[in-house]
Amino acid sequence: MKNVTHSFVFLAHWPSAGSFGLNTDILATNLINLTVVVGVLIFFGKGVCASCLLKDLLDNRKQRILSTIRNSEELRRGTIEQLEKARVRLQKVELEADEYRMNRYSEIEREKANLINATSISLEQLEKSKNETLYFEKQRAMNQVRQRVFQQAVQGALGTLNSCLNTELHFRTIRANIGILGAIESKR
Repeated sequence: MKNVTHSFVFLAHWPSAGSFGLNTDILATNLINLTVVVGVLIFFGKGVCASCLLKDLLDNRKQRILSTIRNSEELRRGTIEQLEKARVRLQKVELEADEYRMNRYSEIEREKANLINATSISLEQLEKSKNETLYFEKQRAMNQVRQRVFQQAVQGALGTLNSCLNTELHFRTIRANIGILGAIESKR
């Protein structure tokens, strides 16, 4: 076992010029490995050329990429159509909302004007009713004052007449009034 390990260590320290050994340079080994793989494919492929395989792989890849692009384009067109439909619906809804808003504003303005008119009419009627009530109350108060003044005047006159009149003067006044009433009756 010691000899096997020693031989691997020996291979790792072998000089690379003019001999076979392990090459740790990745860039140089990739080119060599690719050349070996292409050579093996050509040798064992027998009629299947590496460029044909590579071309088929590239064509398949191209077809998948084109298919993906077509699908993406179709999805994009569908999305654009949906976006346009949504924009049209949005504009329609905005127009309906504006129309509704304007109708509501017009209706509110009409109701406001009607309410103002109704309130104005009610206030005018209340003012008229108040003025009529004040007029009638004023007339009633004046009538009451007149009636009191008249009653006081009549009572004062009766008091004066009763104190000034004697029976003879009283009878003469009654006869004069009866004569006046008789003259009025005869003229008719």
